[in-house]
Amino acid sequence: MVLGTLLFAASLTPSLVPRAPWIQGLLGGFCLACGYGLGVLLMRAWRALELPALPPRAHRLALLLGLVACAAAVVLMLRWATAWQNRLRALMEMPVIDSAGPWTIAALTLATFAVLLALARLFGWIRRQLARPLGRVMASPSAALLALLLTATLFWLVGNGFLAQKLLQSADEIYAALDEVIEDDVPAPQAWNKTGSPQSLIGWQTLGREGRRAIAAPPTAAQIGEATGLVALEPLRVYVGLNSAETPQARAELALRELQRIGAFERANLVIVTPTGSGWVDPESQKALEYVLHGDVASVSVQYSYLLSWLAMLSVPEYGVETAQAVFTTIYDHWRSLPRTQRPRLYLHGLSLGAFNSDQSHDLYQVISDPYQGALWSGPPFNTPTWRSVTAARNPGSPAWLPTFGDGSVVRFTAQKNTLDEAPTPWGAYRVVFLQYASDAVTFFDPQSLWRRPAWMQTPLGPDVSPDMRWIPVVSFLQLAFDLMVAVEPPKGYGHVYAFEHYADAWASLTTPLATSAALSSASGISGTSSPPDWTAESLRLLKQRVADADASGTTEAAAH
Repeated sequence: MVLGTLLFAASLTPSLVPRAPWIQGLLGGFCLACGYGLGVLLMRAWRALELPALPPRAHRLALLLGLVACAAAVVLMLRWATAWQNRLRALMEMPVIDSAGPWTIAALTLATFAVLLALARLFGWIRRQLARPLGRVMASPSAALLALLLTATLFWLVGNGFLAQKLLQSADEIYAALDEVIEDDVPAPQAWNKTGSPQSLIGWQTLGREGRRAIAAPPTAAQIGEATGLVALEPLRVYVGLNSAETPQARAELALRELQRIGAFERANLVIVTPTGSGWVDPESQKALEYVLHGDVASVSVQYSYLLSWLAMLSVPEYGVETAQAVFTTIYDHWRSLPRTQRPRLYLHGLSLGAFNSDQSHDLYQVISDPYQGALWSGPPFNTPTWRSVTAARNPGSPAWLPTFGDGSVVRFTAQKNTLDEAPTPWGAYRVVFLQYASDAVTFFDPQSLWRRPAWMQTPLGPDVSPDMRWIPVVSFLQLAFDLMVAVEPPKGYGHVYAFEHYADAWASLTTPLATSAALSSASGISGTSSPPDWTAESLRLLKQRVADADASGTTEAAAH
């Protein structure tokens, strides 16, 4: 109990994301249970080695002193928890809290600990029941080991098989029903070049909830022109839902036909956007892309699931990769068949699980003879292959939360502060941008934090990471695991919630110099192959301000309505 109480007290220290009392209570229960379990193992090892024990009176005194010290530590940590949470909330521009909720934390911690302890004791009871009959037919050590393996297998089958299957089945039914909801404030489009319109190859009802939202979201050409001060084109968007075709390959081919129908390959830029597990396309990124390129862009997304990303990863992780590969291969093969002077610039994009699947949608040998122009991957999960390899090979002295790689001509990282123009070498023809916040647990979760300090926790810490954060064995691993589940709770610009202004910096750097189609040149009265002026720091600042003002005005009008 002494070790368990100390780990619970340590769990009150801040991590990447501010924690509500109920989250802290659950986390505290797991830490208490882990400390208790470690203490039991240490005690049994001590006894098995027949090491000397304290006399009964000294043992009782030591126990009393230990429990008093732990109680004092818990009281102090609960008092400090409010200040720790408020300092982290201040970094993320969140309102302060009056209390961390000590009574809620204590109650949930004890309840969680009781459930975990009951499961552990059930495990031990089953193991003992199996060991007795096995001990009659084999040596005791072998019987004990086999009983342990059998019990572990039973728990795995029940937990990962029956219970997990039932939970995923329930989640599948809930999210499938939600995906079919057609909201009144998202009307079906009527323009011929909109997916889901009467002329479209894809039915509006088949797009799914997130697909309909993605197609209906702003900006329009008029909004882009008002913010940029230049003539803009109407952005083209294609979305294929899970119900739009039977298989990933069929959906990919349907996406290509729809792109051809609306003239997407006549635009200057084409972006393959891999959605998250639920089919969601980040509107902040989509909006930034279309503003930066003056609407002269077509984007395409194909849904592969309607579950939340972490549920999709647990249930059918290979399905997102399969769909991403089918979409990329189908569109890329058509794109490369076009004359080089008459095809759009091709980019890839994905957020979170979308970044993970987008990264695995192709391999080097597939594109090396005719590479696409680049990729923007935001909030890449910690197990994204390219992100892991580049971060591991970062330049010496650069922090793990914002690395520099090589001479910066191919791969660059950026965060809240735009660092994309700080590379010593100009961009090359092929470019990759990683947009990541130091407070994003999806990116910076580290399984090895169970026993060692993560590289990103070395000083200096990221600007949105609490200076009070400390690495504590076992505890930090559990804190980061819980941070994964609430990574989208912070406001835009922190955690796993990426903001328009940071996307705008990334897209402007990735796509500069702008490629502008003949259609936009004609619409703007610009002759030849001229393009609008490249974005500067000042023009980007003005764009962000105008878009923010327009969004605020729209929010006010909607609230009044």
